[in-house]
Amino acid sequence: MSENMRMTKKLLGNYRKYKREIPFLEAELQEMLTSDSGFGNSVILDYKRGYPQPQSVVGFDWDLYGHRRGVLERRKQQVAFVEKWIADIPDGQIRVIFRMRYCEGISWVKIAEKTGYGGREDYIRLHIRDAYLKKSGIK
Repeated sequence: MSENMRMTKKLLGNYRKYKREIPFLEAELQEMLTSDSGFGNSVILDYKRGYPQPQSVVGFDWDLYGHRRGVLERRKQQVAFVEKWIADIPDGQIRVIFRMRYCEGISWVKIAEKTGYGGREDYIRLHIRDAYLKKSGIK
């Protein structure tokens, strides 16, 4: 995991999106390696005749592959970081609320019902989640 990674509200909010993105990135990388989708072409100027003539050069697009590979690794690190951060929350109730909201995608209304705060989803969001984020210095 990246040592300079910090928890933010944005990272928490994007966790589920990043987790869904990983299999697609892996499949895309595999397809690039096993099919023609990894090939691209570039145009170079050929000066063999003394003046520039455009020539097409076809080959594997290693720059694109490297970029996608980097995005995949970053997403895996971000997902692992969020999961570890949630698992390390010392208070059991707060940990369960964060897991239900961010890992499982449960609505605030359902979380309030499941935790005994039925009909008071604002209390869960404002006084438990936001208070914990503020106490932890997360913006």
